Amino acid sequence: MKFGLMFINSGPFSDHELLAHLAQTAEQCGFESLWTVEHVVIPKDYQSPYPYSKTGKIPGGEDVAIPDPLLPLSFVAAITKTIRLATGVVILPQRHPLYLAKEIATLDLLSGGRVILGVGSGWLKEEFDALGLDFKTRGPRTNEAIQAMRACWREDPSNFHGKHFDFGPLRSFPKPPGGTVPIHIGGHSQAAAKRAGRLGDGFFPAIGEIPKLQELFATMRETAQQAGRDAAQIELSCMGRAAADSVKALAEIGISRVVVAPPAFDKEGLSRGLEKIGNEVIARV
Repeated sequence: MKFGLMFINSGPFSDHELLAHLAQTAEQCGFESLWTVEHVVIPKDYQSPYPYSKTGKIPGGEDVAIPDPLLPLSFVAAITKTIRLATGVVILPQRHPLYLAKEIATLDLLSGGRVILGVGSGWLKEEFDALGLDFKTRGPRTNEAIQAMRACWREDPSNFHGKHFDFGPLRSFPKPPGGTVPIHIGGHSQAAAKRAGRLGDGFFPAIGEIPKLQELFATMRETAQQAGRDAAQIELSCMGRAAADSVKALAEIGISRVVVAPPAFDKEGLSRGLEKIGNEVIARV
């Protein structure tokens, strides 16, 4: 089982010293990956329900610091050696795939091939409105953007011709060291499960309830089969608790990565908490 840390760019971790301590300590304690989140803005008094909280609101309030998801990963890449650098998630339909493909390929090159691109279609309609983007077309835009980025990474010259994105032939360099970057589909909707089955290298529902996960994975596997893909090659991740019994139950349904929240928000607490997880969970499962 692999272990990741979530929310590593938000709230108190927008401070570079605390982020550095978190990243380096996590690497030392055996964590496999670090995951950033994204919102370019939080519209005041938004009404769209946040899907990961019973309150329907983002933890930390509207004024919580949420730095860009890629720049902190670049910072972390420079001060670590092995830990993987992941987004959980980039709101893909808010970004042009040509720009994001270039940014991700550059980060992957500079980090020695350590990037996982987690993508989602978004939930905050008011944020799309502020950007002048159609919230209703976010699903098709997400699907096309995934395919367009892969064309940039794998082809030379690169071409993509869709309804929302249309380009080529063109040249896009650098290419990722491995020829591509794994794209993991975030979200716990049926649409996300189907997208993972059709297009994902991985599937990351940011929940930990086993019955719901089993339902989503069944949809993903069925869709993959219909698309002529091997569902066993789609890596499964989820949110969870850093407890051995919980992790074993998740492993039994095919999950290979559990992503947990940081155990504290200060250097001393982080050191104690991450070392405890490393010694009592990571080293034993």
